[in-house]
Amino acid sequence: MNFQVTVLKILVSYPDGFAVMAELKRDMAILATSGRDWSERTKRLAARVPTLDIFSQGLVERLNGGWRITEKGRALLEFMEAKPGEMRTESSAPAAETSATYQASPLLAARRSGRSERLQRRRAARERARAKAS
Repeated sequence: MNFQVTVLKILVSYPDGFAVMAELKRDMAILATSGRDWSERTKRLAARVPTLDIFSQGLVERLNGGWRITEKGRALLEFMEAKPGEMRTESSAPAAETSATYQASPLLAARRSGRSERLQRRRAARERARAKAS
């Protein structure tokens, strides 16, 4: 499992892109034990940006006991997840250097919106289950 890609994926799943450390650790543990699919997926995504460094590249910022994904981080993640031909670039420079110049297609934006809504529904269901169990 690629830690940095996983952090980006977890943070983007939160409505405001911010998660406290306890939430990050919980979500990481779930994904780390979810099987080979997740591990293979994060390795594939990380291969698109071999020089990925979420903090020094300004993709994630630390604040208030947690981490938040930046707009630059969201843009890079969209680039990493895009299928060939889905993204257009303004230059042919390496992705880690120019990720903010990529523009998402309407199809990708719609898919992302649906994914975010599903994640919010799952998170709400987990919270209801926890409240019911206690």
